[in-house]
Order: sequence, then structure tokens, then C-alpha cells
Amino acid sequence: MATYLYETIPQRTGEAPQRFEVVQSMKDAALTKHPDTGEPVRRVISGGFGYMEKAGPKGAPALTAAAPCMPGCACHSGPRVPAP
Repeated sequence: MATYLYETIPQRTGEAPQRFEVVQSMKDAALTKHPDTGEPVRRVISGGFGYMEKAGPKGAPALTAAAPCMPGCACHSGPRVPAP
């Protein structure tokens, strides 16, 4: 089961959305109405949280650094803007 963040969709100008959490199965469809009030809601997409260790288990081989970004890599293969 996952915990999802939702917020109400303001119906009046100046009204602030109210946020709340709901525990749902990942298979469940996103809510469209607040379970208590019936107000329209939307799911809030956030960064999430993941636990990462600085080092692996004792005795594990050290990880090497990733190769630096270079011309021709995927992040440099987009459209080029001519120099002024």
C-alpha cells in the first residue's frame, strides 16, 4: 500500500487548496472527490523519498565514479542554438 498526497481543487477565487493523504493500493485509480466532503480533488505529484546509503555493505567492492558528461552524449545531442 502506498500513501498518496491529494489536494482539493478550489472552486472560488482566492480559496486555498487543502492537502491530505490517502493510503491506497497502487492498482487503485486516483481519487477525483474528497472521501469525506465530496469536493473535487487532484493527486499531487511530489519528489518522493528514497533511502540511499553512502557506502555498500562491508566487504563490497568500492563503486567507481560515473563517466563525466561529454559532447556527443545524450544530454548534448539536442538542437543546437547558434552563437550570437
